Amino acid sequence: MDSAKILKSDFLDILFENRNKEYGAYELRRQYNRRVRNSIIATASFALIIIGGYLISKSLKGNEDVQKKKPVIEDIKLEDVKLPDDPKTPPPPPPPPAPPPAVKPTVKFTPPVIKKDEEVPAEEEPPKVEEIKDQAIGTKTVEGDPNGIDPGLLSDSKGTGVVEAPPPPPKEQIFTFVENPPTFPGGEEALQKYLRKNVRYPHMASENGISGTVFVTFVVDSEGKIKDVKTVGAKKGGGLEEEAVRVVKGMPDWKPGKQNGRNVSVQFNLPIRFTLQE
Repeated sequence: MDSAKILKSDFLDILFENRNKEYGAYELRRQYNRRVRNSIIATASFALIIIGGYLISKSLKGNEDVQKKKPVIEDIKLEDVKLPDDPKTPPPPPPPPAPPPAVKPTVKFTPPVIKKDEEVPAEEEPPKVEEIKDQAIGTKTVEGDPNGIDPGLLSDSKGTGVVEAPPPPPKEQIFTFVENPPTFPGGEEALQKYLRKNVRYPHMASENGISGTVFVTFVVDSEGKIKDVKTVGAKKGGGLEEEAVRVVKGMPDWKPGKQNGRNVSVQFNLPIRFTLQE
């Protein structure tokens, strides 16, 4: 092919120059682009037909469902309608409170005081057990129903509902003078022997020439135990007071004092003499 025709010919003509164009390959290559275009158009048309059919059928089915649904109207009776409460109408009064239960009669509690029989006035004599067996103990004497309940079981209407702890027991009375004072086991002679054996003269007091009598006060309780040990009077120093307290705290149990035939706590004073030997 000469140069003038090459510029005007396409790629297929140049490729099949001097070849058999009637064989079929030339024609297939010539019609390739048109076949591809027609295939794309046919495929797209088929897809559009399927999607459009689906949308149309769905729309028609929705219209049928809407037509099948009919509005429901219920009959409303006048007695079923509840009107709002009138704010001007006052609320009904609350029910009256239940009457309180009947309570037992109470007898005023009188704390015991140790006195001789002739010193007790008649109005202060405690009642007999037979007289108060159907009565409760209280802060004052009040009449009531013998078949009632104990007033102590009733809760205060103004209370908080919290159970209060019982008051602490009264402190044991400490006597200064009693009929039978407490005694050291073995008597006075045994007490002096105990002091001579156990008292150690403090080194500081010995070096500084400190001597004298230390007064120790303590309590012998109703069981004979020693407690509340302390010194009274002018302080000597040099460790004398500390030594006297140590010796008293180490004492064995005493024989407790007695008042009106019963053991009581008694305060006891004991002088302990510290003397330097020349």
